[in-house]
Formats: sequence, structure tokens, C-alpha cells
Amino acid sequence: MNKKDYKPRIVDKKVKEYLQTFGAVCIEGPKWCGKTWTSSYHSNSEIKLGDPAGNFQNRQLAQLAPEAVLEGENPRLIDEWQEVPPIWDAVRHKVDQTGEKGQFILTGSSTPNHKGQLHSGAGRIAKIRMHPMSLYESGDSSGKISLEELCNDNIKVTMTGDIKLTDIINLVVRGGWPGNINTPAKTAGIVADEYLKAIIDDDAHRLDGIKRNTAKMNLLLRSLARNESTTASKAVLKKDIKEIDSADIDDNTISDYLNVFQRLFLIDNQPPFATKIRSSVRVKQAEKRHFADPSLACALLKATPEKLLNDLETLGFLFEALCERDLKIYAESFGAKLYHYQDYKNREIDAVIEMTDGRWAAFEIKLGANQIDTAASNLIKIRDEIAAEEDGVPPSVLCVLCGLSTAAYKREDGVYVVPITALKD
Repeated sequence: MNKKDYKPRIVDKKVKEYLQTFGAVCIEGPKWCGKTWTSSYHSNSEIKLGDPAGNFQNRQLAQLAPEAVLEGENPRLIDEWQEVPPIWDAVRHKVDQTGEKGQFILTGSSTPNHKGQLHSGAGRIAKIRMHPMSLYESGDSSGKISLEELCNDNIKVTMTGDIKLTDIINLVVRGGWPGNINTPAKTAGIVADEYLKAIIDDDAHRLDGIKRNTAKMNLLLRSLARNESTTASKAVLKKDIKEIDSADIDDNTISDYLNVFQRLFLIDNQPPFATKIRSSVRVKQAEKRHFADPSLACALLKATPEKLLNDLETLGFLFEALCERDLKIYAESFGAKLYHYQDYKNREIDAVIEMTDGRWAAFEIKLGANQIDTAASNLIKIRDEIAAEEDGVPPSVLCVLCGLSTAAYKREDGVYVVPITALKD
């Protein structure tokens, strides 16, 4: 690649740090999210096991002699290593032999079966999860507000400019795929649709050689899309499939398919903020369901920009998914983690960011500025109730993350208001 053409990613800093710390780095994530470009940018030589040239001669060489493909200037990129799983052990062995840091960068768009891999690679091969582009990375956020500074209660009033509802819709439909950034909104959804077809028709089978019912896999995907940004259980998904599509699917099949989607990095669920609040209130343990990118849910729902303009309820769930995708990317850049919160007192917080020192920030996500007052009141109510409970640890920062605000500011009640199109790491 021409490194001058590389568009910087937030994960670059972590890749550099890990290459200085570990013998090898494995960058994982969904296909087409930019893993190869990022890895190539940080490497000095490379081999692509998925290259079809010479009847896939690179893959054949790796299968015959895994150690042979390791030769090259370090860091050496081995792209799509999961095509030949023994590569993992060969890399681990080479790192053990030399003891040098930053020898290899592996990329993978699926998690292979561990059969044949003798060692975990712990201490030698560090894993980094990569995501599609955030709005800041794609140039659609001004980056005037740092999430890290916000979580430290340290931002000032900033005018962020006007944003149209149609602009937000286009960002949701287009998604954060690097190759889709300049695609017109009217055709951007086609790309995500074809992406899903390729994953289900080809990659799902190649994952472990098991032939699955692609029709039922697609039914489950559509159910997940209808339940985007919710904590829908497997039972709810099963019922949804039967009611909407008049098809039946058993629990074991649902579990198997969800596992496949996870191994292909199609889904990226948001875990619950379990016991971190340390109060006596029982909290729910359901994950909030998300695709790796909201554009995938749009494609499955056939949600064009025109349709979403007339269905603000669905748009709200998809906008929440967009915001939580970005919050996760930004939070991971400074070692924080993204959760959501639900308890049996019917209290909910859309997004929770826990810092490394145990402090946490609470976020409500709202599309329109007319929803800010209600969202802020909800956050204050939950904070005060948690503070009043025995051993309760309230959030240190409250924020309403919105779509259509023209400024980032702190309200008189102490709640921040920040547009997603002004946020960065």
C-alpha cells in the first residue's frame, strides 16, 4: 500500500504500543472494516493467505510449510491467518525462539476452531479488536469534544454547528465501512446487503466446514435487526421469527447460529453493567444486541433513507446503535469499557462507560433535542437513587448524547449535552 494514502484510525496507537510490548499482534474484526490497511500501514513486509493468485499459492505454501511464510522484514503481516490455523503455532514458536518484540501482525475476520492449535499464545500474541470506522475517523464528526475529557468532567461550552435529520439517517445507512465512506446514501445500503449475502453464503460454511440452513440463518439475522439495541432474549428471537415469518427454529439452532455470527464478528453485543455499581439492587444480566455496524441492520430491514424518515421509532434504535458503536471505539482508546444498565426496579441507562479507576459515566442517547429534558431528568433520578442506596456508587458524569443539538454544553443541573457529530476519543 501507499502509506501516504492511509486514513488514520484510532486503533493505530494501540497497535504501536502492542508491537513494542509483544512478539506478535493479532488484529481481529469484521471483514471490510480496514484491518488489512491498518496492518499493512504498520508492517514492513506481508503475505496474504486469501490472495487467489496462482490458484491460492500463498495458502498452499502456508499449509505445506507454515514456517516458510514467516520469512520477511519485521513487522511481517500475515493477512487472514485463520485460512491456515497452524500459522498461529508457527508464529508463537518463532516468537519464543527469538524473543524479539513486534515480529508479526496477524489479521483475522473470523475465529477458527482451536483444533490443531496447541497453545493460546498468551504472553506472545496479543489480540486487538478492530471495528468499522467511527464518525470521527470517517470525517463526519468534528472531534471538538473528547470522550475521555468528558468522562473526566472537563469540557467547555462549544458550538458544534447545525446537523440535519437527513444527515444522521445517511450516516446510519452508510455505516462505518472504509470502502463505503464516499458512496451515495441511496446506494450505500446495497453494499451492506451484498456484504451479508457473501458472509452467510460463503464464510459461514468455510468457518468450520459445517453446512447450515442459510434460509434460517437469514431469518435469525432479520430478527436480530428487528431487535437491534434491545435486550431481546433467545426466546423472544424465536417467537419473533415464528410470528413474522411463520417459520420454526429450535433453541439449539439459534445458539449455534448466534455463535457463528459472533465468530464472524457480525454481532458485537453490549454487556450489562453487572455488579460494578455495588448496590443491593438486583441487576439484569442480558446483553444489549448490536450488529458490528448499524448499516447491517438497515440492510436486513430494507431501511432506506426515505423509509427511516417516516419511521422515527426504528431510526431511534438505529441511531442508538450508531452512538454505541462510536462510544465503544472511543472508550477502548483510553482503556475504558462500554456497558448498559438495567435493573429490576425498571431503571435503565443506555450506555455506561467505566474508567480504569472504577469511576463511571452514564449516557442517555436521544435523536432529537426535544428529548433532552426528559433524558436528563431520568439520569439525575437514577444517580440520586443509587447514591441513596447502601454501598451504591453513583455515576461521576451524566450526559445526554444526541443527534440534533447545535452545541456541547453543561446544563444548570450538571448534565452534559453532546452531539455525536462532535465527539472523538
